[in-house]
Amino acid sequence: MKTNYELRYASNPEDAKTYQTERLRKNFLIETLFSPDEVNMVYSMYDRLVVGGAMPVNEALRLEAIAPLKQTVFLHSREIGIYNVGGKGRVKVADSSFDLDYKEALYLGSGDREVYFESDEASKPAKFYFNSACAHRNYPDKKVTKSNAVVVELGALETSNHRKINKMIVNQVLPTCQLQMGMTELAPGSVWNTMPAHVHSRRMEAYFYFEVPEDQAVCHLMGEPSETRHIWMRGNQAVLSPEWSIHAAAATTNYTFIWGMAGENLDYGDQDFSLITDLR
Repeated sequence: MKTNYELRYASNPEDAKTYQTERLRKNFLIETLFSPDEVNMVYSMYDRLVVGGAMPVNEALRLEAIAPLKQTVFLHSREIGIYNVGGKGRVKVADSSFDLDYKEALYLGSGDREVYFESDEASKPAKFYFNSACAHRNYPDKKVTKSNAVVVELGALETSNHRKINKMIVNQVLPTCQLQMGMTELAPGSVWNTMPAHVHSRRMEAYFYFEVPEDQAVCHLMGEPSETRHIWMRGNQAVLSPEWSIHAAAATTNYTFIWGMAGENLDYGDQDFSLITDLR
């Protein structure tokens, strides 16, 4: 196995206004999350969120403590949320084992415990997408499926944004220190997400887009409401969203995305909205 990581520093919104396409993509886009028998991750200075992916094919993959953590065990002072977006697999932590099917999630609390990722079949490998945030205490591990989620249905086909928001790793479902995660599924014929756009002044966010056909793409919108920018993305890619940035998208087809948040509060509704007609 191999572990790859990048360190991403935070950007001032005044500086980000001047970024050209290449710099925007370098700072915010995470292009490679899944490679056979590798763990890939980005350590972001936005609330120190770690965004990563593991794709076990021929062997179990250990969640290694990368150098910036300065710990011998990844979960020593961190919690983690994991989604399987591939074939059937399992996550092993200490003496426990959790089977995860497609679109099922797992929360693991902090502690000096090793984590391993495995696939049931090499021909249909699991793809484990994860977000990890700093944790001040341990909360119990818990597997979460859509049947456990708080589900909110929003939008309409007439406005191209009919979608279901599955709040899965949130404080209405289980206790966490600061991590919040969920999955939004767009209905066929709908392409817009997160409108009206908003920012979280006390939280950052990461978006992971999947179920995007290979010949289609997602146009992710970011930036201050009065100074927006866009990043074109493919399926199985993620993007970092600072606390000062909107996070919305339209694609050339319907799709699904996983959102993850970290910061100083757990209030899902703590959002500062902008009118659609005020975006620039």
